[in-house]
Amino acid sequence: MLVIVGLAQLVVVLDGTIVNIALPQAQADLGLTDENRQWVVTAYALAFGALLLLGGRIADFWGRKRTFIVGMIGFGAASAFGGLVSTGELLITARALQGVFAALLAPAALAVLTTTFDRGRERNTAFAVFGAISGAGAAVGLVLGGVLTEFVSWRWCLLVNVPIVIIAIVAAALVVRESKAEGDNRLDVAGTVVVALGLASLVYGFTQAEDGWGSAVVIGFIALGAGLLALFVLIQKRSDHPLLPLGVLTNRVRGGAFLVQLIVGSVMIGALLYLTFHLQIVLGFGPLEAGLATLPMTLVIMVMAPVLTKLLPVIGPRLLMIVGPIVASAGLLWLSRITVDGAYATHVLPPLIVMGVGLAGIFVPMQNLALAGVAPHEAGAASATSNAMVQIGGSIGLAVYTNLYATAVAGSDLQGLGGLVDGYQAAFVGAAVAALIAAPISFFMIRGTKEELLPSGPVVHMG
Repeated sequence: MLVIVGLAQLVVVLDGTIVNIALPQAQADLGLTDENRQWVVTAYALAFGALLLLGGRIADFWGRKRTFIVGMIGFGAASAFGGLVSTGELLITARALQGVFAALLAPAALAVLTTTFDRGRERNTAFAVFGAISGAGAAVGLVLGGVLTEFVSWRWCLLVNVPIVIIAIVAAALVVRESKAEGDNRLDVAGTVVVALGLASLVYGFTQAEDGWGSAVVIGFIALGAGLLALFVLIQKRSDHPLLPLGVLTNRVRGGAFLVQLIVGSVMIGALLYLTFHLQIVLGFGPLEAGLATLPMTLVIMVMAPVLTKLLPVIGPRLLMIVGPIVASAGLLWLSRITVDGAYATHVLPPLIVMGVGLAGIFVPMQNLALAGVAPHEAGAASATSNAMVQIGGSIGLAVYTNLYATAVAGSDLQGLGGLVDGYQAAFVGAAVAALIAAPISFFMIRGTKEELLPSGPVVHMG
C-alpha cells in the first residue's frame, strides 16, 4: 500500500519540476515567449491547487480507490497528450489537464494512507516516507528531466508518466481496499466554483505583477481572489455538506502545518526553477548535468529522513518544524551569493546540502501534523487541503519570485549573464525570507507535548 501511494505521490510531485530542465528546449521547439514560459509550470500547479478540495470530497464520497484509479488514468492520458503537442498553447493546456487529474489522484492517495496507517510508529514511518518522497520528488523530477531531455527529447518528460501510471493502476486494483465517507454524499457546488475562481484569480494576479504591483490588473485580481476566498468561508459556515469542513482548518496545529506547507511549496517550486536556469544558462551545464547537480539536496533529504524519523518520538515534531525552516533559509541565503564566475563546487553544492538538511527537518513531521486527528469522513478534504497548500504556495511563490527576478534584472547595472545572476540572487533571497517565516509560524501554532502531537493511539479509522 505504501509503495503504491508513494509511487502516485512521486509522479504528482516530480511533474511539478520535471519540465523545468526541459523548458529551454520546449520553449525553442514550440516558440513560447519568455512571458508565457512560466505558464508551463504555473498551469499545472494552478489547476492542481484550485481543484484539490473538490477532488478530496469526490474521493471521500465516491470512493478513494475508485477516485485514485480514475485520476491515474486521466493523468496518464493528459501526459501522453502533452508529449505529442505541436504548439506552446497546447502544451500549457496539457499541463492544466494534468493538474485537473492530479487533483483527483493526490488527495485520494493521501486519504488511503491516512485511513490505512492510523496509529503510532507505523503512522509516523508511513508519513515520514511520504514526506521524504514529497521533498525528494521535486529534485528527482529535475534529474529525470535532465536525463530524458539530454538523451531522448523534452517530450519524454511527459510521456514517461504513461508506463508509471499503468503499473500504479494495476497495483492499486489488486492491493488497495475501497473506503469512503458515510452519510450525506452531496457535493458543495457553490463552494467548489467560488474557491476555484478565488484561487485562480489570486494566482493570476500575482503572475501579472512582473511589471509592478501597482497596476489595476494586479490589484484587481488579487482583491477579487481574496474576496472570493472570504465568500467561500461564509459558504462553508452555512453549508450542510461543506467542501472544506472548517474544523479541518481551525485546529491550531493543523493550521500551522498547512501554512508551513504553503511556504515550502513556494520554495520547492519557485527556487528550484531559478536554480536550473542558473545551472544551464550561466554555468553552461547540459540538461543531464543540471539535473544531477541538484541531486545532492535530494540525497541529503533521503539520508536524513530515516534518522529524523527515529528521533521524532524522542524530540517531538515541534522542534524540527522550527529549526528546519531556519536551516533551509540559511541554505537559500548562501545560494543567493552565486556569481557569474562562481564554481558549482563552491557556490552551489554547499548551500544545496544545507537546504537538504533543513527541508528534511520539515518534511518528516509536516504531513503527519497536517492530518493529525482528522475524522474519518474528512480524510479526503484534509488530504486535499494539505496538497492544495503546496501547489498554491508554488503558484504564488513562482509569481512572486518571477517578479523579484524581473525587477532585479531590469534594475541591474550589469549586462548579459551578470544581470541574470542579479535576478537569480533576488529570487533566492525572496525564497529565504519565505522559508524563515515558517519558523515563527511553527513556534506559535504547533503547540503541545510530543505525546499530544504524535498520539500513539488510533487517529482515524477506516471509513
